Amino acid sequence: MPRPSTVPRSGLVRRGALALRLLVALALATFSLVVVAPAASAEVQEGNGHETTPGQPYGGQDRERDWHGSYLVGGKQVFCVQFALKAPDSDEQYQPGDELLTKWGEKIPEDTAANISYLLLRYGDTQSDDEAAALAHLLHSWTAAPRTPADLDRDLPFDQIAYNVEGQFAKLPQGAKDAVERLRADAEANRGPWKADVTAPEQEQTIGEDGEWSVSVTNAAGKGVPGVPVTLSAEGARVGGERASVTTGDDGTATFRVTPTAEQPSVTATMSAPAARPYVQSPVTADTQRVVSTGGEQELTASATGTARNAPGGVKVTKIDAESEKGIAGVPLRVTAGDKESAAKGDDGEPLVGEDGKPAVVTTEGAGGVATVDGLRAPQRICVIEVSPPNGYTDAFDPDDPPSACGKVQPGGTLELTISNEADQVPTVIPAGEQGQPMAQSPTTTATPTGALIGLGGLAVAVAAAGGFLARRRQLSGN
Repeated sequence: MPRPSTVPRSGLVRRGALALRLLVALALATFSLVVVAPAASAEVQEGNGHETTPGQPYGGQDRERDWHGSYLVGGKQVFCVQFALKAPDSDEQYQPGDELLTKWGEKIPEDTAANISYLLLRYGDTQSDDEAAALAHLLHSWTAAPRTPADLDRDLPFDQIAYNVEGQFAKLPQGAKDAVERLRADAEANRGPWKADVTAPEQEQTIGEDGEWSVSVTNAAGKGVPGVPVTLSAEGARVGGERASVTTGDDGTATFRVTPTAEQPSVTATMSAPAARPYVQSPVTADTQRVVSTGGEQELTASATGTARNAPGGVKVTKIDAESEKGIAGVPLRVTAGDKESAAKGDDGEPLVGEDGKPAVVTTEGAGGVATVDGLRAPQRICVIEVSPPNGYTDAFDPDDPPSACGKVQPGGTLELTISNEADQVPTVIPAGEQGQPMAQSPTTTATPTGALIGLGGLAVAVAAAGGFLARRRQLSGN
């Protein structure tokens, strides 16, 4: 057997220490790759707007350009305030902030705050370079305008310099200048707070039939706001499907069709409206402008409930002979509710009664023996009861339980009912001779049979002949 190899203890120690140093080095290298590697920095992404040159100086230095327009942050178009602070890069992180104030920390007047909210709502997603530049200019004009000429000193640092309103406006292209005036006038005319109203038709609708409803949006001055997108939803009704959208016209009103499916159709209108005051989103990093993109919006809703009823129904009653099934005219029939006592209801919900205040009576007419009643509230159960029997049908008529027929009137339908009567029977026994002795029987006729008539005729001839024979004998014997 071979001898096992041996290694000096000192050699094992050296090898172990080397292996340990390699593991530690590998671990440190791996850790440094994870922790030390810097994240890639995103660049500022300018959206829609215009560049103006030269830029407004501050901090004692001239600047090459200024940007008037939107930025793309987190894939969304935003507008910023705090003029002269750093522009946000596309990965800038923002947190919900407070009410928008001026660059000096002062409260913005209510009308100006309402203007800002309105413009952010109506033009915050604009794709027009002129409108984006105009909105950016107005935002800086209202939040960073100089309080005194000293606020425009070129030696002031970025966080103290004011926005040179007149100087910046002069450098804008003409299209942006025109947009500034247009947006300013639009804000003055249509700023909030808004009010919305939904109006149902004054007249009661018919279930299953559409009718015209409307929604209106008015501004702080009570005038209609045009171009407002409105989302509609309905309960107990259909409005362009389950949901529909309309946009207000020049007068601030939009009309739409609603088809009730229940007796109380309801429609709710939802829209974005300018908030009373805008709120900003503050950046996580320092010295970066604040975002004011969606801070000017709030949800505004309005609803209305109308009234509707089912389409009216009707009933067609036919009075017939039970055996021949031929119609019987001139039969009075009383129209009642399902209890056979109270009156049926008309489409207007009122009871159908005659002048005597009792349930209305109709009479069958024509060869078919038909009576019809239209305009009945549906659905409802009704009964038609015979008031008095026609001539020749009195024997089978029971005044305590007269012939009747009942059924349910459906919306938009005609209920068909039939009432039959048995004709009176002709006497089946004709007495003759002694009391109690029948002479002839017939259940259905009183006519004399033809054979009998022939027999009687023969008898009359025989009698006449016999009489003549006797007369001749008398004459002969007398002679």
